[in-house]
Amino acid sequence: MHVIDNHGLVVVGCGMAGLAAGLRAAELGLNPILLEKSPCDERGGQTRYVQSFRAPSADSGLPDRGYEFAVDDYTEQDFYDDIMHQTSDKADPEMARRLVDRSSETIEWLTDHGVDWNMEPLHVGYTVARTFIEGEDLVDTLVARVVELGGTVVYDAEARDLREDEVDGQRRITGVEAIIDGEYVAYEGPVVIAGGGYESDERKRTIYYGDGYDEMPVRGSPYNDGRPVDMALEAGAEAVGQWSGAHMSLIDGNSPPARGGANRIDGYQYVVVLNHDGERFVDEGQDARAHTYARFGRLFFEEEDHEVFLIADSRTEEYLWPQGPSDPVYGDTVAEVLNELGCDSPDQGAETIEAYNEACPDDGFEQFDPEHLDGTSADEALSPSKSNWAVPLTDPPYVGYPLTGGITFAFGGVAADTDARVLNDREEAIPGLYAAGNSVGGLFYDNYPGGTGLMNAAVYGRIAAETVAEEGEPSLSGGAAGEVTADD
Repeated sequence: MHVIDNHGLVVVGCGMAGLAAGLRAAELGLNPILLEKSPCDERGGQTRYVQSFRAPSADSGLPDRGYEFAVDDYTEQDFYDDIMHQTSDKADPEMARRLVDRSSETIEWLTDHGVDWNMEPLHVGYTVARTFIEGEDLVDTLVARVVELGGTVVYDAEARDLREDEVDGQRRITGVEAIIDGEYVAYEGPVVIAGGGYESDERKRTIYYGDGYDEMPVRGSPYNDGRPVDMALEAGAEAVGQWSGAHMSLIDGNSPPARGGANRIDGYQYVVVLNHDGERFVDEGQDARAHTYARFGRLFFEEEDHEVFLIADSRTEEYLWPQGPSDPVYGDTVAEVLNELGCDSPDQGAETIEAYNEACPDDGFEQFDPEHLDGTSADEALSPSKSNWAVPLTDPPYVGYPLTGGITFAFGGVAADTDARVLNDREEAIPGLYAAGNSVGGLFYDNYPGGTGLMNAAVYGRIAAETVAEEGEPSLSGGAAGEVTADD
C-alpha cells in the first residue's frame, strides 16, 4: 500500500463542508488534501445541485461588500428560533447556537474568497434573509481557491477505512485508506469526515425510510452512499440524530432518478394539490414555502404511485415557478387537466376543487398576499384546511403539473461537538477525527429551515480546520500549526 504522509489534514468529501474545511486549512498552512469520490466533472456532492444559504441580514458585513439583502432585519436570534421551531425544539441547542453565531462571519469569509451572490429572492414567499448561488459555480470557485492556497484535490478517490494507531500513548485516528485507480492508497494526518450522508444508497433508504424508498429520486449526487459515516461509526463514533428523517423536497414528477437539482415547482402553497383519488391530503398553505417544501416531499412520495397533481387556474399560474422537466398541462376543466396528467379519479378531483372553491372566502383574492402568511383561510369545515392563500380556482384555462418527492440529504449522522470533534458513545472526543456538514447528526429533525444545510456545512467545515490547527495534532507530519482564532 502506498502511503502519503505530507498532509496536515485529510478531508473526505468535496462538497460545502469539505471545501470549507480545506479552504480554512489551506489558509492556516495545513497543506490539506481533499478526497472526492466522484470524477472531477461531478465534484461537489449535493452542494453541486443546491442554490441557497440562510444568513442573518441584521448587522451583516455583506452590504459593505456590495450586496444588499432583500430582507434587512433578519437577526441571529430569528435564525436560531427558526431552527428550533422547524425541528420541534429537537435540534441540539448548542450546535444550533454555534452555527448561528458563526454564520455571518462565514458568509463574509466566503465572499472574500470570491463567492458571488445573487441577493434577489429566489421566488415570491420569502420572509427570511437568503443568498443564492448555483451550486456548480460555488464548488468551482472554492476548489480553485483551495488549490491556489496550496491544497490538493484527488478525484475518483473512494475512502474506505480510517487508519488508527497509538500516538504518545493514546489511540487516535491517523489517516484514511482510499481506493484510487484500483489500488489502496493511505493518506496520513487528522481526518475530517465531510462526505455527506447515506441518502443516495437505495438499500439504506429502504432500511431507514421504509418500503418503496429505493425508488425515490435523488435530487443531487448519486455518490453519497454513507461510507464516510460508516467509517466513523466503525471507529467508535456515536450515531445520533433522526436516521429516519431527511430533507425530502417536493419535485417535478418527471424528475430524473439522480442529478436533477432543484426541479421544484414552487407556488404550490397558493393552489391545490390532489392525489390519485382526486382528494386534497395536505394543508398546502400551512406555512411559507421555505418551511414546508423539505417536508412535503415525503408526504407526496407516500401517496399512491409516488405521485400527486398540482392544479392552478389562469389567475394563480403567474405565482408558480416550475423548475423541472414537465411541460404544463392546460384544459378548460379541472377534470380534463387531471385526466391528461394521469390521475385515476379526474371527476372526483373536479368535485374536490369545486368544494374547495366554495370554502374559500369570497374576497380571498383581494386579500391574497404572496409575500407573507396572509391569514386568508378556507372554511373550517374543509378537511384538510387551507390556512393561508385560500383563493378560489375559478378562472380557466386550468393548469396542472405532476409532483413527487425527492431526497436531498439525510438527517442521521455521527455525533460531534461544537468544535467539530467526533464523539464516541461516552461523549468523549475521538482524537484525530472531526466531522462537518451532512455527515453529522443532531441538528435537523422532521424539517429544517430552507438554506440552513449549506450554512451548517460551511460553518462547521471551517471550525473543523481551526480545531485541528488549535490542537496541534501530534500526527501532523506536515507540521502542526500554532493557536489560531476565528478571525485569523
